[in-house]
Amino acid sequence: MATEAATGASSTPGMPQLDIGTFPNQIFWLLVALVIIFYVLSRVALPRIGAIIEERHDGIANDLERAADYRRQAEEAEAAYNQALIDARAEAQRIAAAAKADVQKDIDAAIAKADAEISAQSAESEARIAEIRDSAMEAVEAVAKETALAVVGAVDADMADADAVNAAVAAQMK
Repeated sequence: MATEAATGASSTPGMPQLDIGTFPNQIFWLLVALVIIFYVLSRVALPRIGAIIEERHDGIANDLERAADYRRQAEEAEAAYNQALIDARAEAQRIAAAAKADVQKDIDAAIAKADAEISAQSAESEARIAEIRDSAMEAVEAVAKETALAVVGAVDADMADADAVNAAVAAQMK
């Protein structure tokens, strides 16, 4: 038995893939398998893959178109924003100028009113000063007449004529 096992083992060629006698059969089935795989891939898998790739391509193209549209809208919005900002600044400057003109009018009116009050007070003060000066001159004149009359009376009592002294003092005061 041992010899039978040994001879049986030696008569078996080994791995059937490496047996040269089976090569034509293996090549036939390899070609059949490749043709079936090619047919399945070309009729079923590749059209599905192509359709998916086309969908992705269309989706990407649509996304790019939407992105370009959004970009255009964003640029238009930015231009509108910049124009609105320019208009708002111009309006703010116009309002500021109008407010400044109104304030200047109010200031000018207040200055004119203050000038009028100052002029009125100045005229009133000048009138009071003139009254005080006239009053002081009258008082000085009265004191000068009394003093002159007293001096003349002290020097010579007979010469002390009040009318003559008053005339002399009035002549000196002018």
